[in-house]
Amino acid sequence: MSYGDVKTTCPYCGVGCGVIASVAADGVVSVRGDPEHPANFGRLCSKGSALAETLDLDGRLLYPEINCRNAAPTRVSWDVALDHIAQKFQSIIATHGPDAVAFYVSGQLCTEDYYVANKLMKGFIGAANIDTNSRLCMSSAVAGYKRAFGSDTVPCDYQDLELADLIVLVGANMAWCHPVLYQRIRAAREQRGTKIVVIDPRKTATCEFADLHLPLQPGTDTTLFNGLLNFLRREDYLDFAFLEAHTEGFAAALNAARASSPTLPSVAQACGLDPASVAEFYRMFARSTATVTLYSQGVNQSSAGVDKCNSIINCHLATGRIGKPGAGPFSITGQPNAMGGREVGGLANQLAAHMDFDATANIERVARFWSATNIARKPGLKAVDLFDAIHAGGVKAVWIVATNPAVSLPDANKVRAALQKCEFVVVSDCVRATDTTQYAHVLLPAAAWGEKDGSVTNSERRISRQRIFLDVPGEAKPDWWMFAQVAQRMGHAHAFGYDTPAQIFREHARLSAFENEDRRDFNLSGLAQLDDAGYRQLAPVTWPVHAAEPQAPRLFSDGKFFTPNRKARLIPITPRAPAHAPDIEYPLILNTGRVRDQWHTMTRTAKAPRLNAHEVEPCVTLHARDAQQCGVRDGALAHVASRWGSLLARVRISDEQRMGSVFVPIHWNDQFASNATVDALVNPVVDPLSGQPESKHTPVRVTPHAAAWYGFLLSRRLLAVPHVNYWVRAKGQGYYRYELAGAAKPDDWADWARALLCHSDGKAEWSEFLDKRAGRYRAARVVNNQLESCLFVAPDPALPSRTWLAGLFEQELLSDSARAGLLSGKPRQGDSDAGEVVCACFGVGGKTIQRAIENGADSVAALGEQLQAGTNCGSCIPELKKMLLRD
Repeated sequence: MSYGDVKTTCPYCGVGCGVIASVAADGVVSVRGDPEHPANFGRLCSKGSALAETLDLDGRLLYPEINCRNAAPTRVSWDVALDHIAQKFQSIIATHGPDAVAFYVSGQLCTEDYYVANKLMKGFIGAANIDTNSRLCMSSAVAGYKRAFGSDTVPCDYQDLELADLIVLVGANMAWCHPVLYQRIRAAREQRGTKIVVIDPRKTATCEFADLHLPLQPGTDTTLFNGLLNFLRREDYLDFAFLEAHTEGFAAALNAARASSPTLPSVAQACGLDPASVAEFYRMFARSTATVTLYSQGVNQSSAGVDKCNSIINCHLATGRIGKPGAGPFSITGQPNAMGGREVGGLANQLAAHMDFDATANIERVARFWSATNIARKPGLKAVDLFDAIHAGGVKAVWIVATNPAVSLPDANKVRAALQKCEFVVVSDCVRATDTTQYAHVLLPAAAWGEKDGSVTNSERRISRQRIFLDVPGEAKPDWWMFAQVAQRMGHAHAFGYDTPAQIFREHARLSAFENEDRRDFNLSGLAQLDDAGYRQLAPVTWPVHAAEPQAPRLFSDGKFFTPNRKARLIPITPRAPAHAPDIEYPLILNTGRVRDQWHTMTRTAKAPRLNAHEVEPCVTLHARDAQQCGVRDGALAHVASRWGSLLARVRISDEQRMGSVFVPIHWNDQFASNATVDALVNPVVDPLSGQPESKHTPVRVTPHAAAWYGFLLSRRLLAVPHVNYWVRAKGQGYYRYELAGAAKPDDWADWARALLCHSDGKAEWSEFLDKRAGRYRAARVVNNQLESCLFVAPDPALPSRTWLAGLFEQELLSDSARAGLLSGKPRQGDSDAGEVVCACFGVGGKTIQRAIENGADSVAALGEQLQAGTNCGSCIPELKKMLLRD
C-alpha cells in the first residue's frame, strides 16, 4: 500500500467521476472528489462519497475454490484452479465445439480486462459467445447510433449540457441515477436559464426542476417523437440544407411519422397526455436550436428500444442539431465502463475496436492483428439468448465475471434453473456469497476497486484511469490476468503474454488505429505508443485521440458520418406496442429502476450504513386509486406477481406514480431480503435488434399479504430469523436492522425472542413487555450497559420509529433516559430523534430537517447552511423542497 493521494475513477455509474483516495499512515482510507477531473470537478454523489466505507473485507472471496457446489468447497492454488478451467473448456470444445462455451462479463470491468476476455473468446476459442450485463442497459442506444451514424458514436459531451438552451430528459431520473450531471444541469439552468423537459411516466425527483413534465403512457415514446418530427415539418423548423447535404432517408422517416402521428391531438391521446402540454414541448424543441436530448433506461429497456432511440435521433438530424455546441442526442450509460466494453467488442454482436461481423474485411483485419487463425466469423449469443441456450443445454460451460445474472436478468428464476443445470460454471468475483456464486463449480477471487489498475470510459467517451491504492488481499487477482492465464493453458501463450495492464492498453490502442484511415470512429492512435510511465500518468482524455490531433474534435461537426456514403440515416419508425399488454388477470404495468443510494445488487453499497438509511426496504409504489382497487394499504405488505414470478414488498402509495403502473426497485435479492428479486417478474422479451430486455413494461397484479404480525429487530449481531415469511436486512452504524412479518404468531413471544436474541456474551439485562390482547410485544437486551438488541412486534405496520433506537447503538453507555424509553421506542424529554435519513451524504434525518424548518429555515440554502443537507451531490434537494412546501 502506498500512502498519500491517488487519483482514480469512481466505480459506480457512467458519469465517470474523478476520485482522490487518500491513504493515511494507519491505513485508513478517505475519499473525495477530484476537482480537476472534467466529469465532476470535485463533486461526488452519495454513493461516491461513501466509497471508503465499502472497502472492508467482510464477505470477500479471497482464495480460489473448486467443487463449490459441494457442502465443503475445496480451497486450491491458482495453478490447480486455472488448469481445471482450461482442461474443462478444452474438453467441452473438443466434444461440442466452441459455441458450447461462453463468457458473461460486466460493465464493472476495466477496459483491459474486457479486451483480454474478448480476444480469448473471439480470436482463439473461435466463438463470439461473450456478452455483458451492459446488454441490459445500453445496447439499444448502441444499435440506434449505428443505424443512424454507421457507428456507435456518442456525439455529445458534458459541456454540451452547459451550452444547451433546452435539455430534454427522456426516461432518465438523473437526480437519483446520475446526480453529478443533474447538478451540472441545475447550475446551467440557474446561470443561463436553460429550459428542462422531463418525459417519464413517473414524476421522479428529476421533475423538481423541470419546466415541463410529460407523464406519457408507458411504451409510447416513438409516437411522441414521430409527432415531433411531423410537427417540425409542418411548422417549417427543418434544416433542409443539412438534410440534403448530410443525410438520407428523410422522406421515408417523415411518411412513417405522418402515418403514426398525424395530428397533435392524436399524439396526445395515444400517449395519455394533455394536448396543451404536448404542444408546449413541441414548440420548445422547435424554437431552441441548441437542444440536447438525454435518454437512458426508460428508452433503452424496451422491446422497441432501438426504434425509440432512432425516433429521437431523427428529430436531431432533421433540424441539424448534431455536431454543434449544446446540441445532440445523448445516451447516458449506467455503468462505469459500459462504454469501454463497447470499444473492445464486449458485446456478442461486436468484433473489436468498433468493428463488427458484418464485413469479411473486418474479420480478416482483426485476425491479422491478433495473429488468430481461429477467429469467430459470426455474432454470438446475446445475454437473454445465452442463458436460454444454457438452459436448453446448447451452452455447457459459462464463465461469469463481476456480475450477478441470477438477480439482474429477466425471468430470473429461469436463469437460476439454467445455471443449476449447466455442466460447468466459473464465477470470478470479489464477493463470496451472491445469488449467482451458489451455482459455481469454480470460484475465482477478483481484485476489487482500489486494488486493480486499468482504464474506464464514461458516457462522454472520456477515458480515465482506475489506479491501485490498496494492497490486494488474500490471493485475489485482476480479471485480465485470469483470462490470460487460462488462454496460456489452452495453448495460446504467444498471444497472451501480458505482464501489465499498460501492455494491454497499448495493444487495444494499436488495434483501434490498425488499417483505420479515418473510416472508423474509434481511434486511439495517439495513445498507441504510450510507455508505462505515460500510462501511469494518463490524464482523462476523450476519444478519438489521433496521433496528429491529440485534442478530440467535435464529432460530426463536418457533417460526415461513418456510413459508406458518409451520410447519416433517418430511420422510418412505425410505433410498436410493448410485447405484453395488461389484462384482467394482470392489470398493472411494472416499471423497474434504481433508488437513490443503492447500486445494482448491493454487494458494495450495502456495506455503507448511510447508503442503507434512505430506502431500507424493497417497495412497490402505486397510485392511491390503484392501491384502493388492489385492496392494499400504505405501509403494509403486498404480493406483486407476473406470469414469470412474484415478490413480496412494502406498499408505498404516491400520487406521483402514474395510474395503471407500479414501480419496484431492482436492487434487493436473496442476500438482503426474503423474496424481493424484481427481475423474477420481468418478462424475457427483448428488442429484436439490440437484444435488450423490456424491463419497463411487464403486466402484474398486486394483492395484499395477510400478515399476522409485523415487527422490526435491531441487533449488533447478524442473525438468522426463524419462522418469518418476510425479512429485510440492512446494515446500520454499529447494528443490523431487520424488518419482519409473519403469517403465524409463535406460541410464546418471550420464548421466541429469547431463543433468537439471547446468548452468553457479557453481563446481560433482559426487559420485555407483552400486551397479549392487543398483540404487541417488545423486548430489549442490554449487555455491559450497552444496547445489544431490541425487538418490536405489533399486529399492524404502525410501529415506533427505528431511528431513535438505532442511535442508541452509538452510545458507549446507555443514559438513564434512554433506558427509560427503551420499550416505548420513543425518546424521553431532552433526547431527540433524527428521523429517517434524507441527506445520505451528511447523514441528516428528516426530523432534524423538520425541526430546522420549524425554527425558521425557509429555503434549501438555509437548510444547507445549518445542516449541510443538499450541499454535496444535491440528490436530496427535491425531498428538501417537498418538506419546505409541506411546512
